[in-house]
Amino acid sequence: MTEERSTRLKTVIAKRQPGLAVVLENVFDPHHVSAVMRTCDAVGVQDIYILNTKIPRYKKWGARSSSGAVKWLSVHQFENAGACFETLKKRYEQIFTTYLSDGAIPLYDMDLTKNIALVFGNEHSGVSNDIRELADGNFMIPQAGVIKSLNISVACAITLYEAYRQKT
Repeated sequence: MTEERSTRLKTVIAKRQPGLAVVLENVFDPHHVSAVMRTCDAVGVQDIYILNTKIPRYKKWGARSSSGAVKWLSVHQFENAGACFETLKKRYEQIFTTYLSDGAIPLYDMDLTKNIALVFGNEHSGVSNDIRELADGNFMIPQAGVIKSLNISVACAITLYEAYRQKT
């Protein structure tokens, strides 16, 4: 390995955010998962949890949309929500879902410098009721338009860049 490559990897590792994780629940399109992986790598999120309770376990990701990010991340796949949340609760102080509801905390009012896991739901129905019940709270991304939802990879990117902004 060249000295330049070694220096680059050490710099990247030093900027990782070990207290921040992404959880994706039943995201159908592997290209969306890959896009989230690319964003995770971009902002230094090391751990991504893939929870597939309604769809089969992924065998591969969308290579073009991830740009190879998967090889730099720790990907944890679960088929059981209880097992996933048991693992999350051991590693993170709080677990928040993103779901549009009356009690949702606006993203920009959250303290994302804490040791936290953020759960994003699938493209069709969002985070399930079962997962919302397991979480510590719920947040939403403030929006001004008529449509009150975003593509999962966009919602995740906005959220992770806000966490990155708060931590730097």
